[in-house]
Amino acid sequence: MAFPNSSRMELPILQELNATGGEERVRVLYSRLVPYFPQLTDEDLKERTKSGRNRWRMLVNKAGQSLVKKGEIRRYRGSWRLTEKGKERIEQEALAFDIPLETVKEELSHDDVKKKLIEIGLMLGKYAEEEYNRFDVIWKESKLSPRISHVFEVQIKGKIESALAKLKHAYDVQRSKPFLVISDELNSKKANRLLYPHLSGSFHEIGDVTTILSVGEVKRVYNALSSIKNVLEKFFE
Repeated sequence: MAFPNSSRMELPILQELNATGGEERVRVLYSRLVPYFPQLTDEDLKERTKSGRNRWRMLVNKAGQSLVKKGEIRRYRGSWRLTEKGKERIEQEALAFDIPLETVKEELSHDDVKKKLIEIGLMLGKYAEEEYNRFDVIWKESKLSPRISHVFEVQIKGKIESALAKLKHAYDVQRSKPFLVISDELNSKKANRLLYPHLSGSFHEIGDVTTILSVGEVKRVYNALSSIKNVLEKFFE
């Protein structure tokens, strides 16, 4: 069973409420919370208790009840409404962080970056695949290898929590090496400052093992390896 503890669902609920202007219908949140927990399967989401209740929805509601008791949300006609106390918690945890759209350079698209990561892996003798079990890009020692050695999430813009959740899942399950690829405009110092609340808070387990790369760094690695591709191939013949 891959269900998270209901307490781990509290911050994603607050973040989603904040993203929708402070209020959302509970039935909408059921589906919007799923990407935060990539370990969940379709079977998990359909699972029911002996009494016939959907287990996933029960967990969401349990987390919501806890937030109500803490004064961080209020119930309102089938919806949950974010309170000032809830907003304060979001700020403290920095779960509402979005990479600023105005800082994004669209030199490479999300798909372009994934393709370069695939090519880099192949040039290094790895088996590489995109959109593998919901991960942007994975590397394995071989196609038949059961273990994912490297996992990449490309986050050029938008919410970052889902990407970190996927990386954490890969690390928890297979101890895969996690890589987060971000916009060129977020230099390493700024990126580390913005990501620190995440990697020292809700995702602290992967804080010390996650490698942060810019799109530009991916391009430079790709170009460098491409220039010696013929030589590299001799090492893997």
